[in-house]
Amino acid sequence: MFRNQYDTDVTTWSPAGRLFQVEYAMEAVKQGAAAVGLRSTSHVVLATVNKAASDLSSHQRKVFKIDDHIGVAIAGLTADGRVLSRYLRNECINHSFVYESPLPVSRLVVRLADKAQVCTQRSWKRPFGVGLLVAGLDETGAHLYYNCPSGNYFEYQAFAIGSRSQAAKTFMERRFEAFNGYSRDELIKDALFAIKETLQGEKLTSSICTVAVVGIGEPFHMLDLKTIQEVIDSIDIKEDDASAAAADQTPMQEEDKSSEAAAADQASMQEEDKSSEAAPMDI
Repeated sequence: MFRNQYDTDVTTWSPAGRLFQVEYAMEAVKQGAAAVGLRSTSHVVLATVNKAASDLSSHQRKVFKIDDHIGVAIAGLTADGRVLSRYLRNECINHSFVYESPLPVSRLVVRLADKAQVCTQRSWKRPFGVGLLVAGLDETGAHLYYNCPSGNYFEYQAFAIGSRSQAAKTFMERRFEAFNGYSRDELIKDALFAIKETLQGEKLTSSICTVAVVGIGEPFHMLDLKTIQEVIDSIDIKEDDASAAAADQTPMQEEDKSSEAAAADQASMQEEDKSSEAAPMDI
């Protein structure tokens, strides 16, 4: 994006009805590492890409536990995500202390959206440069929300944010109708498939991704590296088997085509023989 005279203040509208500082914050989300979320009727799975800034450093956390029934994955400015995660934890603790019950996911998402909206209406503040995928389970079932820096929030069956997230969205859009009936393990596999789509040919390993699950009878937790690698290996084996089957099918199709062509040639030769025999009689 380019600078213009209407982007120096978050409270200044452009003649086209746009708040450029808010749009810049939403652009920061697109520059972050990819994060995906998938939901069934009983479970929600979050997966993120964890890439270190250099070979000498460790990666920054992209998945945060908020409560036993809620967790978030972030894309964008990690520092903003860390501050918002602390705010969400405090909200859950206060609600649990006062009402002695877990905070409903939808109510927490609304409070987070209200906090983000305030930063779009105060000249001395800046919008949060981070998007959050909020996964949770409450009395109404499993939920997956996306909170935008603009203060908007949306509930999704499956969604992806961050860099090259469109590839993951395309993959999930082809399969989302079956997600409601998916088991926990099937959701994890599709989440890793979606993450793999965002890597653009780079090899997927457990060291560069994080997977977290929350569901019925299963509090929010992150899977260990060994479990993730086992799922990735099973995915690679299936892909190898599919490519081998396709390679085996290709010569068979070619043989079928050649046999069909030979049969057609033989039939035409027989017709020519019959026509040559019948010619004197016609004369």
